[in-house]
Amino acid sequence: MFNEAIELGNLVETIVSGEVINSIDWEFRLANQLDDTRSEFYQGAAAGLKPELTFEVNDFEYNREEYVRFPAETGTVYTIIRAPKRGEMRELVCTTYTGVGTNG
Repeated sequence: MFNEAIELGNLVETIVSGEVINSIDWEFRLANQLDDTRSEFYQGAAAGLKPELTFEVNDFEYNREEYVRFPAETGTVYTIIRAPKRGEMRELVCTTYTGVGTNG
C-alpha cells in the first residue's frame, strides 16, 4: 500500500513564436517514501551525488521519467539520479532540481 502522492515528469520543449519554452509534463503516481539512512545515501555522497529522498513506485508505472515533484502539485522538484529495479518495484533516488521550467 502506497502512502505518498508524487508526480513524475519529463522535460518538454515547446516552440512559441519562434522561442523554445521548457516545461515539465507531470503524471500523478502513488509511492512510498523510503528511509534515507540507507547505505545508498552514503555511497552516493562518496561518488559526488547528493541523494536527498528515495521513493518506491510500481516498476510498470515508471517510464524513465527524469523528475519527481513532492508533494504532488505544489511541492519541491527533484531530479531522479538513480532508478534501480527491486523486484516488481522501482526505487527513485532523488536530489533537488536546480534548473528552470518546473511548471507544467
